[in-house]
Amino acid sequence: MKKILEKTYYPVIFHIEEKGYSTIVPDLDGCFSQGDNMTEAVAMTQEAIGLMLEEYLEKSVALPKPSNIESIKKDKNDFIVMVEFDPVKYLEQNSNKAVKKTLTIPNWLNVIAEKNKINFSQILQKAIRQELKI
Repeated sequence: MKKILEKTYYPVIFHIEEKGYSTIVPDLDGCFSQGDNMTEAVAMTQEAIGLMLEEYLEKSVALPKPSNIESIKKDKNDFIVMVEFDPVKYLEQNSNKAVKKTLTIPNWLNVIAEKNKINFSQILQKAIRQELKI
C-alpha cells in the first residue's frame, strides 16, 4: 500500500534579518515563519508547514509537491534551504487526540481475545500502522 503522508523536503527561502532569519515556503501559499538562529528558524518553519498540513487535511487536499529549487525566485541576499517535513511525525506530536471507533469482529474471536486480555485499541493501532507502513 502507498503511504499517503510521506516525508518530504520543501525548498524554503531564508532572509537574513537583524537578528536571525525570516522564512517563506513558496509551495505553500501564506506559509512563513522566523527564528533567532538557523536551528530555530528551521524548527519554526517545520511547525508552520504542519499547521498548513492540518488545513489541507481538513479540506481533504494533499500537500503540494515541492518545487524544483532552480525555479524559485529569491532576492539577492536570500538563500534557499531544503527543509525536511515528516507529516506523520508532526501529526503524532500535535494531533494525538483519541477518537472512538466502532468495529465488528466475529463473536468467537471476541471471546478468545477477551479471555486473553487483548487490548483491541492497541492491536488496531498496530495493524493500521503496519498497513500504512508508518
